[in-house]
Amino acid sequence: MKYRELGNTGLRISEIGLGCEGFGEKECQGASLLLEEAERQGVNYFDLYTPDPQVRAAVGEALKGRREKFYIQSHLCSVWKDGQYKRSRKMEEVRAGWEESLRLLQTDYLDVGMIHYVDSLKDWQEVAEGPVLAYARELKERGVLRHIGLSSHNPQAALAAVQSGAIEVLMFSVNPCYDLQPASEDVEALWDEKNYQRQLVNMDPERQELYEACQRLGVGITVMKAFGGGDLLDEKLSPAGKALTVPQCIHYALTRPAVASVLAGAHSVEELRASLAYETATEEERDYALAFASFPKIRWEGHCMYCSHCAPCPQKIDVASVTKFLNLAKAQKEMPETVREHYALLPHHAGECIRCGACEARCPFQVPIMENMRQAAERFGM
Repeated sequence: MKYRELGNTGLRISEIGLGCEGFGEKECQGASLLLEEAERQGVNYFDLYTPDPQVRAAVGEALKGRREKFYIQSHLCSVWKDGQYKRSRKMEEVRAGWEESLRLLQTDYLDVGMIHYVDSLKDWQEVAEGPVLAYARELKERGVLRHIGLSSHNPQAALAAVQSGAIEVLMFSVNPCYDLQPASEDVEALWDEKNYQRQLVNMDPERQELYEACQRLGVGITVMKAFGGGDLLDEKLSPAGKALTVPQCIHYALTRPAVASVLAGAHSVEELRASLAYETATEEERDYALAFASFPKIRWEGHCMYCSHCAPCPQKIDVASVTKFLNLAKAQKEMPETVREHYALLPHHAGECIRCGACEARCPFQVPIMENMRQAAERFGM
């Protein structure tokens, strides 16, 4: 298992994490089965959005003797009422849900507390200016919550939260279909078939801006819906008109800026193992670029996907990394010092490009790589 820094939190987490969908399987035996397999394979991060008290209690039992081996990403404002899950901004419900979570999980702290399901700018403003964010900060001051996060499907709301400096971790839906959709307050629009009737071209600019802002500001991203609820794995259901594999979906998410971990949904140990097989997959098995280039309903043109098909460079330039730093620099009026420092640490720089064109000949997306190298050399001075 490989591990990544979760933004600026100081947490080093497994690049494959665990979603909680399967914890309630087999009368909640899934919690112990999945956590045992996760521990065995080096997974040290999982999400627990569900407020179902039976599931939380089962996870608490499964964590006995291994609490310190996992970082728990839990959720504020995800509550259980009248036998049903609901999102709430009522503080009496939010407080009760948080306290019950600690009690049932049999722990006196949680590592990351997500302000749950903020999918509109209005909701973010109410959270930020009202008692919810204040309560999250109070929990952090008391030491029962280590880091404040937020979950969202809307890049506009998520970007506002990230730019506010109030959150340290963003849980966001990342996959090659959702990334082409414009911002919406209706989460169902992401998988609504009618929104894929016209051919979509290139990543939505607000999503690109969000990922780059997270990278620049040190906000770590944990990924939900990497498989689109399983639709991307089925050609009949895939909005792209063609199926992808599990390793391709995971690799796409992990190559986005600021992404630290893909939270793989798994209803069984076998499904979890299928995701964890990414760690031993070959480059060919992970490669998503050629599949994307053949999508009948979606296409990328002139937009770097960080797929590294341009490699190898005869000058040994890491073209994908140079392009990623160039995009981060372009997003700001002034060069962020952290971006300049990270670029300087690359063993080879854009100024070494000899304009042989081999990279452009290999690129599946017709990216003007030589022009990008010229711009990077000019901006970074090397």
